[in-house]
Amino acid sequence: MIICGDEKIKNPWAQFMDRAYMKEGLVRKIIYDSWIRSKDYGIDPFVDKIKISLTDKELHERYECCTQLTKRAKPFMDSLNKIVGSSNLIIRLTDKEGYVLDFLGDGTLVEKYGELNLYKGCNVKEESIGTNAIGLALIIEEAIQVVGEEHYCKIYHNWTSSACPIRDENDNLMGVLSITGVSYEVHPHTLGMLMAAAQAIENELKLEKSNKQLDLANKHFHAIMESISEGLICTDNEGIVMDINLFARRFLKMKEADIIGKNIKSILYKKDYKKIRGSMSGCKKMEEEEIYFKTEKGRTDPCIVDITPIKVLASNEIEGVVITFKQEKIVHKLVNKIVGAQARFTFHDILGQSINIKSAKNMASLAATTDTTTLLLGESGVGKEMFAQAIHNGGERSGKPFVVLNCGAIPRDLVASELFGYVEGAFTGAKRGGHHGKFELADGGTIFLDEIGDMPLDAQVSLLRVLETKQIVRIGGHEVIPIDVRVIAATHKNLEKEVERGNFREDLFYRLNVMPVSIPSLRERKEDVSIFADYFINKFTKNMNKDIKGIDKSFYKALKRYSWPGNVRELQNVIQLVINMISDREYITKNNLPNHILEKTLLPDIELDENLYSLEDMEKMAIIRTLKITKNNLALTAKILGIGRSTLYRKMDKYLIKSVLK
Repeated sequence: MIICGDEKIKNPWAQFMDRAYMKEGLVRKIIYDSWIRSKDYGIDPFVDKIKISLTDKELHERYECCTQLTKRAKPFMDSLNKIVGSSNLIIRLTDKEGYVLDFLGDGTLVEKYGELNLYKGCNVKEESIGTNAIGLALIIEEAIQVVGEEHYCKIYHNWTSSACPIRDENDNLMGVLSITGVSYEVHPHTLGMLMAAAQAIENELKLEKSNKQLDLANKHFHAIMESISEGLICTDNEGIVMDINLFARRFLKMKEADIIGKNIKSILYKKDYKKIRGSMSGCKKMEEEEIYFKTEKGRTDPCIVDITPIKVLASNEIEGVVITFKQEKIVHKLVNKIVGAQARFTFHDILGQSINIKSAKNMASLAATTDTTTLLLGESGVGKEMFAQAIHNGGERSGKPFVVLNCGAIPRDLVASELFGYVEGAFTGAKRGGHHGKFELADGGTIFLDEIGDMPLDAQVSLLRVLETKQIVRIGGHEVIPIDVRVIAATHKNLEKEVERGNFREDLFYRLNVMPVSIPSLRERKEDVSIFADYFINKFTKNMNKDIKGIDKSFYKALKRYSWPGNVRELQNVIQLVINMISDREYITKNNLPNHILEKTLLPDIELDENLYSLEDMEKMAIIRTLKITKNNLALTAKILGIGRSTLYRKMDKYLIKSVLK
């Protein structure tokens, strides 16, 4: 900073205080207080020149920090300069520390009175040049006019200066706008014009901030629109598209120029466009509507749409609508994830080391490598759904939906609507908007039809059509919906017998029985009982936080002697009951088993050979072996076994042997 002037300050204050205009009541208190402060600053009122200014570099740095102020003030300074139109006036803009940032007006005044701190970079605060309008405005933060001899320094007594502070949107002082000139050129109304200009500058600053906030909000809104993973289209009240986000453009394979400014009916079918117009006219939101969009390549996949009217708050009139949509199959995927329609088990989770279970797993593993319809055969409780999940997870559809429908667990008249869905109004009690069936939910993945033998005949006809065409039609509807679903069915019944009885369609049976997998019962693989028992004991002791001391051999022997008509499911329930009833640090023995289990295992307490079989096991093995030798010659097999053909048929039906060999 450069400071010029007399370094040795005179002390004329005693003479100054004697002057007549210092007497009480003849000068404004605000001016008097400023004089006192000026005296305390050590300013010489009779100084010949005052020149306190910044270097060019310092001025440039300060100017850069105040760009917002100077940019908004410059137009108003130009206007003021045109209005006052005097050759003896200077308009100045200072920062909040009193440094002149810019000036306009009579350049000859600056040349003539350059040592009065009039030009850019000069400091005009009270500490520098004593009482003056700008210095006072910086202190009191109000508009003020200082006339002639009110200035502290005599060199300013022929000048009149008006100054008004400028504040930002938070009411913080930014700088001062002033008009300075010889006294006879300045009028009282000059201060009013200055205040109006300062107010206008403040309004511009506030508007600039509002515009920046609005611009930022628009950028945020645009970024949000472009980033959300669903389509969004905004229209006015005539249906003209005003905005469309990236997801929607990609889905419709359009550029903004292809759709912005056009009516949305150009990409909608007539019945779907009516839904949007209905939302506008009814002034109500519509949710989960199913529509199709039109593109150059034809109809899109079905979409689930929400239509929200935009209202003008003052008049409550409709200004337009916001349409958000997702592909139906994406919604289905989300639904499946929420409701747990995912396969958890793999072949590794299927326990057992017996020949029978290994054979079943090998057959199922082969089925997993294809996309062929698979039929799982076996008694209740053998783990047919676990096999179905393992087949799904072992194939190319792993990770896709795995949807289950137990055909025997729902009312017969609802099976078809559960499988294929229905349209709105299809029957009394139908949900508004209709309902998606299991096949649609399973699109891309697998549907597991458990207890297929209990499916009603009318539903069997529809299922056969779906298997052949890979298309469905919702109940009550006409729209053909293509699907890509693998079907795995399961039953505990002998479907061939059901066909003979007229309970199951023969053509559907052959369509399902492309790749049968027979799952053995637990009594057919007694050597696996111990494996299951250990698994369930470990599982339930951890879940119940129990610590057993050990397991007696008598417990395993008793389990193997029992026939387990409920298969693995029954064994699991029994083990859970046992763990519930025992105390910590207790041995598990056969006495811990329920009475109905023990009553059916009252055999001599001897060491059982693992190769011992029940009579039923031996009978089944004899039939299978004879059939293999005779190459499925039933008459010869019955003759060798010494039984009639009808008895052979009955026993094969009992042991599911015929299905195994096919």
